[in-house]
Amino acid sequence: MDELVVAGGKKMRIRSKSNSNRSMLTGRESLIRLIGKRRRFLPNRQSLLSDPAQISSSLVKDENGAEDSLEERRDNLAGTSGSDKVTCPVCGNKVRGEEYMINSHLDACLTRGTKRKLSQQTLLQFNFSPKSKVQICLTNSDDTKSNITSHHKDITDSIGIDAEETESITYESSSSPDNALLVNMDHSAEISGNDDTVNNSPSLVSEIEASESDSADLDDDISGKILATFIVGRRFGEEGELLAGINISLCRDPENIKDSNAIKVLSSESGCSKVLGYIPRELAEHLSKLMDTFGLTFEGQIMSVPGHSNAVVPIQISCQEKLFSSELEGEKVKLYNSLCQQVLTTVSLSEAFSPGMMKYQQNFCLLLQEVLRTTPHVFTDDEKTLLENFLLLSNDSQMLFIRLYTRKGPWFRMSNISYAEILDHQQAVKELSARGYVCSIETINELHKDDLEGILNVLNAGELREMLSVINKKRSHSSCKQDSISSLLSAYGDGSSSLLKKMVLEKTGSCIRISSAADSLIWRVERLFFCNGEQDLSAFLLVNLGIVKYPTYNCVVNNQIFSSRNDLLSYEEALEVAQIMDESLEENNSSITMKCIAISDSRMSNQTSKNLSAPFPYFSASWIYSKVALLGVSFLESERRYNDAINLLKRLLLNFTNDRRRGYWTLRLSIDLEHLGRVNESLSVAETGLDDPWVRAGSRISLQRRVLRLGKPPRRWKVPNYSDSIKRKIPEVHVNGRPLNCKTGTKSRFYGEDGEQCGVEQLALQYYAGEGGNWQGVHSESGIFLTIFGLLMWDVIFSDVPNVFLTRFQTSPLDLDTDYFYEARKNIIETVLVKIQQGMGEEMLITSWELHFGTACRGVNWNRHSLTELRSVVTCIGGGCLASICRHLAQDYRSWSSGMPDLLLWRFHSDYSGEAKLVEVKGPRDRLSEQQRAWLLFFMDSGFDVEVCKVNPPVTK
Repeated sequence: MDELVVAGGKKMRIRSKSNSNRSMLTGRESLIRLIGKRRRFLPNRQSLLSDPAQISSSLVKDENGAEDSLEERRDNLAGTSGSDKVTCPVCGNKVRGEEYMINSHLDACLTRGTKRKLSQQTLLQFNFSPKSKVQICLTNSDDTKSNITSHHKDITDSIGIDAEETESITYESSSSPDNALLVNMDHSAEISGNDDTVNNSPSLVSEIEASESDSADLDDDISGKILATFIVGRRFGEEGELLAGINISLCRDPENIKDSNAIKVLSSESGCSKVLGYIPRELAEHLSKLMDTFGLTFEGQIMSVPGHSNAVVPIQISCQEKLFSSELEGEKVKLYNSLCQQVLTTVSLSEAFSPGMMKYQQNFCLLLQEVLRTTPHVFTDDEKTLLENFLLLSNDSQMLFIRLYTRKGPWFRMSNISYAEILDHQQAVKELSARGYVCSIETINELHKDDLEGILNVLNAGELREMLSVINKKRSHSSCKQDSISSLLSAYGDGSSSLLKKMVLEKTGSCIRISSAADSLIWRVERLFFCNGEQDLSAFLLVNLGIVKYPTYNCVVNNQIFSSRNDLLSYEEALEVAQIMDESLEENNSSITMKCIAISDSRMSNQTSKNLSAPFPYFSASWIYSKVALLGVSFLESERRYNDAINLLKRLLLNFTNDRRRGYWTLRLSIDLEHLGRVNESLSVAETGLDDPWVRAGSRISLQRRVLRLGKPPRRWKVPNYSDSIKRKIPEVHVNGRPLNCKTGTKSRFYGEDGEQCGVEQLALQYYAGEGGNWQGVHSESGIFLTIFGLLMWDVIFSDVPNVFLTRFQTSPLDLDTDYFYEARKNIIETVLVKIQQGMGEEMLITSWELHFGTACRGVNWNRHSLTELRSVVTCIGGGCLASICRHLAQDYRSWSSGMPDLLLWRFHSDYSGEAKLVEVKGPRDRLSEQQRAWLLFFMDSGFDVEVCKVNPPVTK
């Protein structure tokens, strides 16, 4: 967090104490993850912050100090989010063109009265007819063993679907290319960060098994068929001139450290066996199995030789053997046919792009195509034209745009732009500029004031100092680049603009940047493709380098996240408010922070009327405003503005009636009321909260303890029925340690039994391994349980549930944190839990580990715990307790995935049975959190051996 704040706040050389505290506000980290990649251009920033109607007066007063009511604030803000606006005939303000927005706004205007004269004609300027909506149903019928869905050469045919004329469009991924998403892009057996050349196959290649209807007409046998592919990774081959037409052969390279499936391409000319390179990784994945299992060999020839030394080389290969079904046994027939089909599919996919395309260029184009195919209804005709035209640009122009887009910018010197794969940079810039993708500045007349600061940032500190010395020799020169820029802009304001512009362009030369329209549009495309702000094109690279392997699942989409363009614009505008909020906290700008809180306060009230099915509420504007409001509560509390925090919490509870955050909101409301001395109201809030089914886990324990503390006579005479349960004593054990530090606010450090420095958890592990009972154990908190849950529930997590897997870059379904996860999979979850309870957990764990090792799954940490360790834990915990834990996580993953005890200990008995113990370790100045207490009480009820280990310094007399 600190790193993000420092990196983003360039103008702040020293972070103030108050700003440091703000980086720790509750909800700040979550909001940063939600925002993800910040937008360079915020199109609505000025209107959001300058429009008086946006400001909630309970938090921000107007110039006269007057405050409006909550109803007036809501009326003022009805219909102010996003574009596609119409002019209100009453007040003249811009209003969103949606019926409910217009009606609310008109009601407010007519109630308040207006100086503008109304007429029938002005009222008829509104268009109340609802826009036609389209539902696109995407059905992925891939086998669950398929790796990633794929594209083929006809993918561009689906661009430009007329959404208004289509009520339901179904795509079958096993027989249609239009379902493709892109993941596996590593085309060479060995990888270098600078080796960007790829073959012409898509980046996400799937192991697709043909449907029965297709297989009847398709000859799966590859014997004698010409397979067109490429030589890649040439820089890892032996030097020498290539010639078109020379003979080649394939040779397995199982010892390759980058890819055990690697296949080398050897020259067969003149009896030599020179390594020319490798075949693409996705093809080698299937061919290697055919070569290893069935002994097939492949030969061919080079078709042509490209000019670039590292470019891919087109080749044709064919299988030299012919296998018959009678020669194969049972399952091997199916395996052979499946591998042959996968090879043919992979080869056919390689025709989608030209051989000269680079990896990042190919991925970017596929990203555009996928979004245009699946969500055409959220783009205007002009936007679709801009995106589609990108696919028609020259390779140089496409590559240059992508290079610039992925850099920080926004401005770049033309003299500093040089990429080896781009042949003509100047021509690429001209083409991009003509199509509206980039803006350039070459003359003084083209350099506007708004662009000056951005261009000054491309200069280094030495160049800035030189310019300062020319403009004003008396001015003190700062070593800080931002101070120098501020001084130069100050000189610009004094009337030296022509001189400053001339000097800037003399230093920088021609400059270019991505146009704001293109930048915003591509940002939107990335957001729609990945369905979050944290992932971008680098996600392809992580897969390409083998760093991340995504799990196999089917994307079954029968409901659009954004049913209309207006929904998307509202969502984007809410993200703008969130980004402005984050930036204001970073810059310690309380005024802007309060405006963002006020905007969110009013907006979330107006947008909660739309009921979205799980898990789509996370993609609504109201959800984002609630996140900003939650951070706003924490900010107001830090400012001791408890009345404002109370009002904001009440509106959160009023507007979000089915939200698992209600427990935290209720708890904060009760605490803030107590801060103001309103104890009776605080107690009443806590008691009411306990009747709320959405108040769970640690928040519920906290409220129960508050009721017991605040509800003593004479406020309450009746003792709640949960009193005895909450007051249960958790067993404690005390361990003496030799402290290394005793400073308040720092983590306690001790000397261990071996004399080395360690934390309280390591000291406790040493105690339990010795005199504490010969226990084995790990300090993992929730980690080991989440890993076990992920492995045992793998098939449940990645089962075919509609609308929870929208991209091929997910490590969990979108509904994992919701009640919908259990409800939608109740039958298969309970089936798995029965098996666990019957003692089959260890067997299931081993199978899942072997099948999925290394595949990314939320909660599963492959490196932290060995299979042996996990098997021991599952055995010693026992089926009953393990099933109880898994049921808790399946029913409420969000509430129960944190706060578990620090240590998990186990020991075996002579008959391979065992026992487990859970220990929460506390240092001299620590105490149990309510979430930790909730877990400990749950474990006690489930039959676990639980205790708290308190590490204290030795008592001195």
